[in-house]
Amino acid sequence: MNKLLMVATIPDTIRGFLLPFASHFRHQGWQVDAMACGISTSPECLQAFDRVWEVEWSRNPLDPHNLLVAPHIIQAAVQEGEYDIVHVHTPVAAFVTRYALRNCRQQGKPQVIYTAHGFHFHPNGKLLKNAVFKALEKLAGSWTDYLVVINHDDEEAAKHHRIIPPERLRYMPGIGVDLKYYSQDNTSKAEVEQVRQELNLTPTTPLFLSVGELTPRKHPQDVLKAFTLLKRSEVSLAFVGNGPLMEQMQQLVSQLGMQNQVHFLGMRRDIPTLMRAAVTTVLASDQEGLPRCVMESMSMQTPVIGTSIRGTQDLLAGGCGLLVNMGDTEALAKAMAWMLDNPQAAKIMAERAYQRIADYELSRIVQQHEALYAEAMPRKELVNASGY
Repeated sequence: MNKLLMVATIPDTIRGFLLPFASHFRHQGWQVDAMACGISTSPECLQAFDRVWEVEWSRNPLDPHNLLVAPHIIQAAVQEGEYDIVHVHTPVAAFVTRYALRNCRQQGKPQVIYTAHGFHFHPNGKLLKNAVFKALEKLAGSWTDYLVVINHDDEEAAKHHRIIPPERLRYMPGIGVDLKYYSQDNTSKAEVEQVRQELNLTPTTPLFLSVGELTPRKHPQDVLKAFTLLKRSEVSLAFVGNGPLMEQMQQLVSQLGMQNQVHFLGMRRDIPTLMRAAVTTVLASDQEGLPRCVMESMSMQTPVIGTSIRGTQDLLAGGCGLLVNMGDTEALAKAMAWMLDNPQAAKIMAERAYQRIADYELSRIVQQHEALYAEAMPRKELVNASGY
């Protein structure tokens, strides 16, 4: 039996991105386990995997405590589980796990695969921070059998900085979007109307939607500033997600007297319905790997405004959305106005985006993982046979 261990820093990553892969490979007869901090309290993960492993680490990638306790837990789990492949995601889990297994790989087992959901060094990052994370990625690259990148900027960066030999670098367009779930056909007009009633919107009130954590990296304050510059009292804006900027954002809305126009919805499970109810999805991040909300909106045929950063540019290039410079709230406001004033052109843009998103469909990404794992397994056997 082939054995696969998926590792992420927190169970939210596993729940949000990896459950379809676990289901697929378990149906193929694999044993699929998972490791994360707090995973044993996640009912979804307990059901989705054959076994789950608890590990203690901090989400701060520079916390030295991560290298004191977690490596011993990882080594013991991998030794007991006898995994053929360990597939790591997210920076902390990826670095610590590869560090812990750096000597095990000399025996040819397990093969270690790292999917980078956006390198922590990037054009908008600070010089010192970029230098530190670049050095860490280059160091960990020597402990990695395959590096998977999910946008073309990271692919070029991996080659340019020689993070891993080119023959062990793979580009995959993300971790997949389920086009059956994120589909207009899967959301009824009644559900859309119910959401609009919840937000006290009239049938003709345009709604802008911003989906993501309210964190500095996502720049939700830029979306709010641009919405303020729009100066259209008949338009509404909704934020989906929680985060440390929530209270600050709510206070600002109150100060502006826009409580009737701006809504904070917290965590939601009806994202497809909200996207269908919106005229546009807006993302103002300074750093992304391949933004899931943009892919979801493209699948729902809802036009997108995004910042000109890696990942987002991959998705919206070629007229599949509007791109503005990061931090340019005036340009963001103009893009929002364009969406309102040019509904037919916006619809054509959304249709073009829908055609592109087929390349990112979940089943295609699963097939690419199958191919990568098949490539890794013979390599493992070859290493064992040669004695290296």
